[in-house]
Amino acid sequence: MLYREIGTTGISCSCVALGTWELAGNVWGAVEEADAVETIRAAVDSGITLVDTAASYGAGRSERIVGQALAGIRDKVVLSTKGGAHFNPAKNDMDHDLRPEAVRNDVEESLQRLQTDYIDLFFFHYPDPSTPIADSIGEMERLRKEGKIRMIGLSNFSQEQMAEAMRYGTIDCAQFRFSMLTRENEELVRFCRDHQIGVLSYASLAGGMLTGVYKTEPVFPAGDRRTFFYPFLKEPEFSRCRQLVDVVEETARAHGISTADAAIQWVLAQQGMTSALVGTKNTERAKKNAHALDTLLSATELAKFDETYHRIFG
Repeated sequence: MLYREIGTTGISCSCVALGTWELAGNVWGAVEEADAVETIRAAVDSGITLVDTAASYGAGRSERIVGQALAGIRDKVVLSTKGGAHFNPAKNDMDHDLRPEAVRNDVEESLQRLQTDYIDLFFFHYPDPSTPIADSIGEMERLRKEGKIRMIGLSNFSQEQMAEAMRYGTIDCAQFRFSMLTRENEELVRFCRDHQIGVLSYASLAGGMLTGVYKTEPVFPAGDRRTFFYPFLKEPEFSRCRQLVDVVEETARAHGISTADAAIQWVLAQQGMTSALVGTKNTERAKKNAHALDTLLSATELAKFDETYHRIFG
């Protein structure tokens, strides 16, 4: 495992991190709590030191599972969670609330669910256009001074929104969707690099598309998040994406590594990237993800993926 510093905080984390949205059990298929705990512990035992969750994942279930899994090993982990977003069943969508009192309440509730007295990295899950960002960041800085959080992060914020937030406090890390197939945030990666802000990519394996497991267009159960969160898991995008995956697969096979390993390495080769979040419900997969950097592809091979991507998608 390789480790990188998060921004300029002096706090380092593993370059492969564990995302726990799948472990919430409500949008990526069912998962037993005991299996989820085992998966987290296997990841940490294998060298992963950053575990990321959110209050909105399963209405707090993911945080509770993470807290249970880290009991007795809390000091081995950089614990990351997100607040300010809560599911509203009346409108079947998320409410975004970054009012100072809501921010403080979210931190306090996350501390309880996570069974800890501090959170290493606390993200605003989404922007809240109805609340001045100065007020929201001001409350985060107060929570930092109180020792309840160590680092401030912004998730799903645009470059302009991040720049505005930086006027009112120190932003240590950003989190947004980024993979070989989801490149809309390339400029944001460069912005964070230039401002020495850490970056965590989520959906690093594009919902499983970049694992190579899907040989034909997949069919998911009703309500599974992948049915609408990843357009390339459906035709006509699926067949185009498979062309890229075929090239990644062939290169990975030549080195005796998995397609997922190659895709993770591509993410981490982007200048400014700190860690690639990779989610799984499988203990063995968690262990394998922790070894994604054991055999590194060359810069030429990684560049071939880019050339293929641009040839297919323009």
